[in-house]
Amino acid sequence: MTHPTIPTVGILFTAMTAFAIGMDAGPASAGPPNIVFILADDMGYGEVSAMNPDRCKVPTPAIDRLAAQGMSMTDAHSSSSVCTPTRYRILTGRYNWRTKLQRFVLYGYSPPLIDSNRVTVANLLKDQGYHTAAIGKWHLGMDIPTTDGKAPGKGHNPRNIDWKGSIENGPTSRGFDYFYGISASLDMTPFIFIENDRFVGEATAIKKYIREGPAEPDFDAVDVLPIVKRKAVQYIKQQTKERPYFAYIALNSPHTPILPSPEWQGKSSVGRYGDFVMQTDAVVGAIVDAIDRSDSAENTIVIFTTDNGCSAMAKIEQLKEKGHYVSGPLRGSKGDLWEGGHRVPFVLRWPAKVEPGARSDQTIGQWDLMATCADLLETELPPGAAEDSVSFLPALQGQPIQSTRQGIIHHAIDGHFAYRAGNWKLMLARGSGGLTAPREKAVAADALEAQLYNLATDIGEADNLYLNEPDIASRLLSLLESDIRRGRSTQGADSQNDIEPIRIWKNQK
Repeated sequence: MTHPTIPTVGILFTAMTAFAIGMDAGPASAGPPNIVFILADDMGYGEVSAMNPDRCKVPTPAIDRLAAQGMSMTDAHSSSSVCTPTRYRILTGRYNWRTKLQRFVLYGYSPPLIDSNRVTVANLLKDQGYHTAAIGKWHLGMDIPTTDGKAPGKGHNPRNIDWKGSIENGPTSRGFDYFYGISASLDMTPFIFIENDRFVGEATAIKKYIREGPAEPDFDAVDVLPIVKRKAVQYIKQQTKERPYFAYIALNSPHTPILPSPEWQGKSSVGRYGDFVMQTDAVVGAIVDAIDRSDSAENTIVIFTTDNGCSAMAKIEQLKEKGHYVSGPLRGSKGDLWEGGHRVPFVLRWPAKVEPGARSDQTIGQWDLMATCADLLETELPPGAAEDSVSFLPALQGQPIQSTRQGIIHHAIDGHFAYRAGNWKLMLARGSGGLTAPREKAVAADALEAQLYNLATDIGEADNLYLNEPDIASRLLSLLESDIRRGRSTQGADSQNDIEPIRIWKNQK
């Protein structure tokens, strides 16, 4: 892969870097921090018990401990309310809908979504001397080798895969020194692990985990989370103080198939899904324990977050009947434009710099990781990279984020847009914009074309003010149109979306 050279000069507001702005710099020899980014899959805003104590019935002691030792960021958002788009934006700092993928997600044999010339956060950190690893679920596409040189056959059981061949344009060509994991979600074929650019074995069997297709004979879905845990812990144990590292650990849980290991079955009071959440929390705990046993725990940033809200496959209404509210006070869940689709848990621990038990209510996006890393290392992002990313580094010391964005853009599974500026949120959808009723096709014909909410007074998005506040709705729509048209939402030279035009209103002909 080629990508622009990244110069080592100051970015955004270098007077407010991690080694200034009143942060206790600590020993000069501490050096750049390690960064461990843990991403759970389909776990809602209300499912960290420390952040939703009254209506969370599944204990999450490990994540709660992280929150007690670090900072909880209560207004953090994923790029989209569904999987692949969120992962794209975390790693690139660019809105996912600027790509050819305008709705839904990729599959296990899909070609790469991240362009070969696009800088990722892994590229950025690698160029600054970091060792970089991606462990777990990729779901951003790769070029799977085939026996006939053609693209993989259609469907979930293609017959032309070369299981002994070399994978191209996967994680190790997008800035990561090491990869171990699966190509997509665990309910998508192929059911086989990948290490770097090779399959681990051959998928000569046929198995079914919701979808049916090729599987390595010894591959069992229930084993995937424990294996991801083991690989992540092993990787952390192998690192030394001589070189900082970035570990992007993308768990497959509690996404479907909901398969807690035998030792976790029956542990929660809300059923199998709760068991899987408890196991997910324990995996986070094992990773953090490995960090704490290292000689660089004080200077390691650990972030826990999730890729979107809880899936309906968890049987959300049944969980509510048992007192477990997966989205906390928020409306909606995975796939939706409502807050429950994309407002996610975000807990950050950095013992050397961040006070225990801190809290920030400032609005951030997971895609701000890239600008934050650049700011942290006093490194300038090259032109044409991370066009939508803003550093949240000041928030870690209780300072206001210095943003050149006017607001942030939300995106739903079917491509519907929303725009958030301050406390106001405009949704260009008649219903949920996603998977929760009412879905767009089922909304009454006379429903309003859009929704406008004041989140300061209506966090549950119950009172649509679209007709009451036309000037605010018009302003937010104008900002949305500008951010889309400019190819970026931050200050800088205009960029270009991968496809044009981008259709803003999905519910209009």
